[in-house]
Amino acid sequence: MAEIIKQVNIIGAGLAGSEAAYQLARRGVPVRLYEMRPGKLTPAHKGGGFAELVCSNSLRAAQITNAVGLLKEEMRQLDSLVMQAADATSVPAGAALAVDREQFSAYIEQELRNHPLVTVCEEEVTAIPEGLTIIAAGPLASPALSEVIADLCGEEHLFFHDAIAPIIDAASIDMNTAFYASRYGKGDGYDYLNCPMNKEQYQQFYQQLVTAEVTPLHHFEQEKHFAGCMPIESMARYGEDAIRFGPMKPVGLELPGGGEAYAVVQLRKENKQGSAYNMVGFQTRLRQGEQRRVFHMIPGLEQAEFLRYGSMHRNTYINAPKLLDSSMRLHGHPNILFAGQISGVEGYVESASSGLMTGIFAAALARDIEPPSFPDTTAHGALLRFLQAGCGNFQPSNINFGLFVPLSEKTKLKKKDKYAKYAQRALEAIALFKDQLAQEDLY
Repeated sequence: MAEIIKQVNIIGAGLAGSEAAYQLARRGVPVRLYEMRPGKLTPAHKGGGFAELVCSNSLRAAQITNAVGLLKEEMRQLDSLVMQAADATSVPAGAALAVDREQFSAYIEQELRNHPLVTVCEEEVTAIPEGLTIIAAGPLASPALSEVIADLCGEEHLFFHDAIAPIIDAASIDMNTAFYASRYGKGDGYDYLNCPMNKEQYQQFYQQLVTAEVTPLHHFEQEKHFAGCMPIESMARYGEDAIRFGPMKPVGLELPGGGEAYAVVQLRKENKQGSAYNMVGFQTRLRQGEQRRVFHMIPGLEQAEFLRYGSMHRNTYINAPKLLDSSMRLHGHPNILFAGQISGVEGYVESASSGLMTGIFAAALARDIEPPSFPDTTAHGALLRFLQAGCGNFQPSNINFGLFVPLSEKTKLKKKDKYAKYAQRALEAIALFKDQLAQEDLY
């Protein structure tokens, strides 16, 4: 008798939903992938492409001795579509993995639209479909779907605000002032443009930044930021040196004539051809007119033309420790799984990895077998542990080594050596996990 494999519905074709769809389809599971864009956009997305990113360097550190770099390597070992696309469309970014956003999205969309087991439904979902369903609507689910999820979960969503940085036309940058250099000489030296400031310039810029007018929040919202996406003006209010020791730190960047600036604004390539640059660390809630006025004070950007202004939007997520089991299933609703930022992970890589895990879990459920358990010692296992650790006021988090099962080493190691041990242990565990998946016909 032929094996009966259930169809899986996926709501959302962002990084998590796209990765989950790929993981299911490559395991022979039919998928219905729902995406409301471009018919209905979110406050952050500008188009209808699958897995659309809002900045080029969204995939962060590349080395496996960094927790997110290790997470990406584990994803490669598990045949991640997101990592295939990222590696194929990467642009120079020193020690980070950056991509050409349009090429990255197109790569993923083409793969899924051309797969015979993936059916794309371009419509807004306002009710949960029957059968196995992965909710990967992202942190910007439509109001109608958000209400459905809130009713389903039986409690109000938690939320924080996420800010994005401006993008500048490369041709409008004054190259007599800006200079190419990567911090500490990493990369080929042309990955970043740097706009240096002396002390007087910085102090004048700082005063205008902290007094500039911001876009007001709605009456029902409160200002509550995820630390990694704090607007530059909010960070600056912690003190005059807060941003000078943060995104504007001058260390590791020698001026063309020698010496070090008092502060530096870094610009990173937004695409392969280098026609656009992203202002590194300059997420902002400033009004557009204020962005022009204040950011034009930056040496080298006096005539800058903004291809995209910085903006801010509301992100929603569920209380995962209370609501989800170890296979990302909603308690009391075994056919409903969550993936991506709405599940409580933070960051594009983490969202994609949660989609990978949920895709594997759903592939098992589609065959009526028990979902496998990711090893605790892996980066994926660390994320799952984080989503299970219900303590106090749950807040989203990026992957970091603080989430990992501690090493059994008794001797104290240097940080670099300790992280290398974490990476070695994790990759050995992922290799064994792949063998386990193969034995269960899930690889």
